[in-house]
Amino acid sequence: MRLQKRQNEILASVKSRGACSIVELAQQLEVSDETIRRNIKPLVREGLIEKVHGGIVLSQKQEPEPPFEKRMSECIEAKKLISMRVAGIIKNGDSIMLDTGSTTAYVARALGEHRNLSVVTNCTEIARTLAREASNRVHLCGGALRADDWATFGSAAIDFVRQFHVNYAILSIGGVTDSGAFMDYHLEEAEFSRAVIAQAKKTIVVADHSKFGNSNFIKVCDFDQVDMVVVDRPPPANISAGFDEAGVIVIDGQQRQPG
Repeated sequence: MRLQKRQNEILASVKSRGACSIVELAQQLEVSDETIRRNIKPLVREGLIEKVHGGIVLSQKQEPEPPFEKRMSECIEAKKLISMRVAGIIKNGDSIMLDTGSTTAYVARALGEHRNLSVVTNCTEIARTLAREASNRVHLCGGALRADDWATFGSAAIDFVRQFHVNYAILSIGGVTDSGAFMDYHLEEAEFSRAVIAQAKKTIVVADHSKFGNSNFIKVCDFDQVDMVVVDRPPPANISAGFDEAGVIVIDGQQRQPG
């Protein structure tokens, strides 16, 4: 589902507050109550929100994503292995974009010995890690700052990344479905990732084995929009077959890195 600007604004409002009335949304967006009701119907159909008397609430059908600090302490060895593989792909002098995520944060740490990188990210943790090397040029997106991981999102962040063209996009995701899609927990994360993909020559998705088969909440993209997936162990047969069909290169912990 491709959301219109007004629908994105409605979803952002209900995510920030947990619940909104039709009257509040109409006043906020300076439109009629009927316009709000018309715009929320597709959001309800997609399961993004739920209707209540006089307003809407955020859907409770999906499990929330764990806090960033907790994710940094989960699957540590898997994330380190993935990060080592990615560090072997990225060369000194490359230009890269990274989104916010615990696995991409580990990738940033693994790139600590690299030099002359040009980096664009919406993650303050990644920016801080890679800016320690003086030869790197690190660009941090502006936008609305999220409390959980101090990452930036919104139209300002997306407009910022559209100024750059890079060798590699390195993206974390929340799930890899059997039907051939990469998924995430939050709409703003999916929108940011799609913007990053459009600016990169090649896109690398980093995902530990816990992501296989997870449908999560929001679709980021189909398999064929990604060039490479770096994982800690081979994917299940059905997902692996989907990668093969889409022409996605899979790098896992049991493989040698591509030369």
